[in-house]
Amino acid sequence: MTLNVYLSGEIHTDWREQITTGAQGLDIAFGAPVTDHAASDDCGVAILGAEDKKFWHDRLGAQVNAIRTRKGIEDADVVVVRFGDKYKQWNAAFDAGMAAALGKSLIILQPEEHDHALKEVDAAALAVARTPQQVVQILEYVLTGALPQ
Repeated sequence: MTLNVYLSGEIHTDWREQITTGAQGLDIAFGAPVTDHAASDDCGVAILGAEDKKFWHDRLGAQVNAIRTRKGIEDADVVVVRFGDKYKQWNAAFDAGMAAALGKSLIILQPEEHDHALKEVDAAALAVARTPQQVVQILEYVLTGALPQ
């Protein structure tokens, strides 16, 4: 069984690499949003033309990025959403809600200090992990039935 796993959420740490490296050898196809922050912010105006107001600049980028994000979440068997230590990650919460609405298996990766703020998001998840290694262990268990050694 091949799992399609979409890695959504914060783009400022190497959590995606930790998961993909830890999952080497497992039958998993990973997807993710564009993680180059500048490219993600500016893709709309770079492709469709400049906007005078920041609102419309951001909106164009969000809409172009949504093409990739929607496809990735729709095609995923499992969606992992990471909430990091910094920034208000409304896009991550939106992705988690979209995955839940589509009936996707949802794993939330977050530090303990976000537990209260994310209680509704966590309630929709099938697992709440604290470390990328725990995510890898969940994926390995799903694929093989083997418990961590």
